Amino acid sequence: QVQLVESGGDSVQTGGSLRLSCVVFKYAASRLCMAWFRQSPGQGREAVATIDHRGTMTYSDDSVRGRFTISRDDAKNAAYLQMTDLKPKDTNTYYCAADEVCATSTWYLDEYWDFWGQGTQVTVSS
Repeated sequence: QVQLVESGGDSVQTGGSLRLSCVVFKYAASRLCMAWFRQSPGQGREAVATIDHRGTMTYSDDSVRGRFTISRDDAKNAAYLQMTDLKPKDTNTYYCAADEVCATSTWYLDEYWDFWGQGTQVTVSS
């Protein structure tokens, strides 16, 4: 069973940066597509970015494109989300997701992903 453990969440001020990490246990990350989602209380999970086996990155929309960068390091069995120029609207719980199959057209749907981490909290104050 694939296990994902996120870390790196913190409280920062507007304009700050954070790097979230997602370490994969009990499976080779090189065999997984990875993604980051975020969720506010009472809301559904919102797709942020995904990266496939070859390192091809896709971002959900212009609100994160240019500020967030998804990456992976298969040697460390991990994926990352570098976040810069953080804004209060980025305040969320961020989740790492993984799946053995990469779906280019449905990756933004949370029900597509088989494996999830426990989440890490990011709080951005103005």
